Amino acid sequence: MVLRIYSSKQDDKPQKKTAGFKRRWLVSALALPVLLGIGYRYIRSFDAPQAVLVLGGSTKQLERERFTVEFARQHPDLPIWVSGGSPNKRYIERFFAKEGISPNRLHLDNRAVDTVTNFTTLADELKARGINSVYLITSDYHMRRASIIGEIVLGSRGIVLKPVAVPSEKPPEPVKKSVRDGARAILWVVTGRTGSTLSRFFQNH
Repeated sequence: MVLRIYSSKQDDKPQKKTAGFKRRWLVSALALPVLLGIGYRYIRSFDAPQAVLVLGGSTKQLERERFTVEFARQHPDLPIWVSGGSPNKRYIERFFAKEGISPNRLHLDNRAVDTVTNFTTLADELKARGINSVYLITSDYHMRRASIIGEIVLGSRGIVLKPVAVPSEKPPEPVKKSVRDGARAILWVVTGRTGSTLSRFFQNH
């Protein structure tokens, strides 16, 4: 009779292989939804936008609104949402009417108090109207932060963004603003809260 004696190192090999297989399987299982999501959004990025979303500026300058007028003339069939900006809806309505933009195309919303709420106040409404892709118009210095927030907030509703930057002479905003508001956007997706206290915390540090 031949006795085979296995060392503890030999006994560990099947366990290590099993553990390694489990880790690879777990990583693959976690990565697959992410990759599928990226692929889906890439395909969807070719969809023609169904609306224009403008992050309104101040009533004194109206650079974004003026830019939107020209953009709207090039896309006469698209409805236009203006979020934020002047609390005086009639002022904005008169401005667009004077420029020949039909009031039937305009949807003015002044509930937003900052860039995060520009998106959170309209995400569900846009989705309810069957809008799956929008042109996002805002100033070039503001676009990075707006795009990050929009990708998270509107993306959670299956809405794709196509940024259209309004030229300006201002430098890009600090990256920390994008990080802060990106975190707030994720908070909204998870909890329904916009994290305004988080915004004030970052402003004070």
